[in-house]
Amino acid sequence: MTEPQFHPPAKRLTVADIAALAGVEAPSDARAVTGIAALDHAGPNDLAFLDNPNYADQLATTHAGICLVPLRFADKTPAGTIAIATAQPYRVFVAAVSRMYPGALKPSTIDGSDGVAQNARVHPTVRLEKGVRVEAGAVIGPHCEIGSGTQIAAGATIGPHVRIGRDCSIGAAATLTHALIGDRVIIHPGVRIGQDGFGYLMGPKKHEKVPQVGRVIVQDNVEIGANTTIDRGASRDTMIGEGTKIDNLVQIGHNCIIGRHCVIVAQTGISGSSTLEDHVVLGARVGVNNHVTIGEGAQIAAVSVVHGDVPPGARWGGTPAKPVRLWFREMKLLEQLARKGSQDKSDPGTEDS
Repeated sequence: MTEPQFHPPAKRLTVADIAALAGVEAPSDARAVTGIAALDHAGPNDLAFLDNPNYADQLATTHAGICLVPLRFADKTPAGTIAIATAQPYRVFVAAVSRMYPGALKPSTIDGSDGVAQNARVHPTVRLEKGVRVEAGAVIGPHCEIGSGTQIAAGATIGPHVRIGRDCSIGAAATLTHALIGDRVIIHPGVRIGQDGFGYLMGPKKHEKVPQVGRVIVQDNVEIGANTTIDRGASRDTMIGEGTKIDNLVQIGHNCIIGRHCVIVAQTGISGSSTLEDHVVLGARVGVNNHVTIGEGAQIAAVSVVHGDVPPGARWGGTPAKPVRLWFREMKLLEQLARKGSQDKSDPGTEDS
C-alpha cells in the first residue's frame, strides 16, 4: 500500500524567505526546505522550531535543515542546521507553514469538483455568485444566497433563506438553517447551526414547547469546529462575533452573545442567554450557566463551571469558578486537610468517635 500525500507543499521556502518572515538578516546560505517536522524527526529538507526550553536536548541532535530558535539558543544548533534566531519562533514557524501549505488553512473539498455537482440539489431560487463550488449530495433550499469563492462540501444541507458570505468553507454533512453567515467563515464537518434551542415551559402534567423564532448570526472570520452546535435564538438572535474561534464538540445555547475574537475550546457548554464579551477564553470542558456574563478579556480554566458573572480581565477556575488565586488556596488547604486526616487515621493512638 502506498503512502498518500494529504498535504503536498505548495512551495519551497529558502533561508532568505524564512528570515524575512522573522524580520532578521538572512544567513548567507541558499538552502531551502520543502517540508516541516518536529525537532526529533526532522531531516535536511525540513523546517523545525524550538519554542519550549524543555525540548532543548532535542535541538542538540536535530537533523533539520533550518530551525527557528529563541535568541539564547542560537549558538546551540548543530553544525548541519541553519539557525534563525527570533523572539517568537513558533509565530514565525506558523507563518512559514501557512505559506508552504495554504490548502491546510481550511477544510479541503471531498470530491474535488468545480462549480455545482450534477447530483447536488440546488433550488431554482438560489442565488450563487461566481466561483461557488457545490459538491455531490449537498442540498441548498429555496431563496438562499451564497457569495463568491465559497465551497459547500459533500452532503451539506443549507436551509431556506440562509445567507452565506464570500470565501467561506462549509464542511461535509454540516447543517445550516435560520442563519446569516459572514465572509471567510470556516465551518467544519458535522456542524449544526440554527436548530431549535432547548426551551420548554415546565408544567405538572406536560411541558409546553417554547417557539424559537430567532436566528444565528455569524460574523466575518469565524471558525467553528467539527460537530459543534449553535442553537438559534428564541426571543433574540444568537450571535458569534468577528474572529472568534470555536473548537470541536462545543454547545452554544439559544440567545447567547459571543463577542469578537473569543476562543472556546473543545467540549465547552454555554447555556442559553449567556454573554461572552470580546477576547474571552474558555478552556476545554468549561460549563457556563444561563444568563451569565463573562467580561471582556476574562479567562476560565479548563473543566470549570461558571455560575455567576465574571468581571473583565479576570482569571477564574474551579467548580464553582472563582478567582484562580482563591481557587489554588482552597485546593492547597483541602490537600493539607486530607493529608492530616490520613495521618490521624494511621496513628495507632487515634480512636474512632
